[in-house]
Amino acid sequence: MNGSQDATAALDETDLALLEQVEADFDVSLETIADELGLSKSAVHYRLNKLEANGVIRGVTADVDPLALGLELTAVTDVMVTHETGYSEAIGESLVALDGVEHVYYTMGDVDFVVVSRVQSRDQLNDLIDRIVAVEGVNETASKFVLDEFDDHAVSSNLTPAARNAILEPADR
Repeated sequence: MNGSQDATAALDETDLALLEQVEADFDVSLETIADELGLSKSAVHYRLNKLEANGVIRGVTADVDPLALGLELTAVTDVMVTHETGYSEAIGESLVALDGVEHVYYTMGDVDFVVVSRVQSRDQLNDLIDRIVAVEGVNETASKFVLDEFDDHAVSSNLTPAARNAILEPADR
C-alpha cells in the first residue's frame, strides 16, 4: 500500500508551473517549456531531474487509451472484508494483483476497499468478480458499472488553493 509522505516536497511556483506543463503533455520539448516559463532549457532540465530525484515525478509512462484495447466495460466494485490483523495490506495486494484490476483503494466506512477494473465483456467481469470473491478475507462485493467517463485532471492543476499554499509555504520552513 502507498502511504502518504510525512512531508510535502519543497516546491516553488516555478516547480508547480513546470509540473502543470509536463502533466498536460510530457512530450513537449524543453525549449517550449523554457519559453513558456521564461527559463533556460538547462534550468528546466535541472528542475525536472530534481523533481524526479525527489520522487515528485515518479516516472514517464504512456497514456494508453483503454478503448483502443477493447476495454470498454469499467466497473467500480465495493469490497467488504473480514477485519483481522494485517488484513488491509494482504487483501489490498491480492486485489491489485488480479488481471483486469486498474486501481485499488483502501477506504474507511461501510466499504473496506474500492476496486476499479476494466474488461472487454460482461463474461470477463463476472470472472473477475469471482476472483475478487475468492480472495481470502473477502466477504461481499457490490459492483457499479460506468456509463461514461469524463476527462480527468492532472494532479498539479487540480490542487485546491489551500493545498497549493501548503506546498508553497510549509509550516516547517
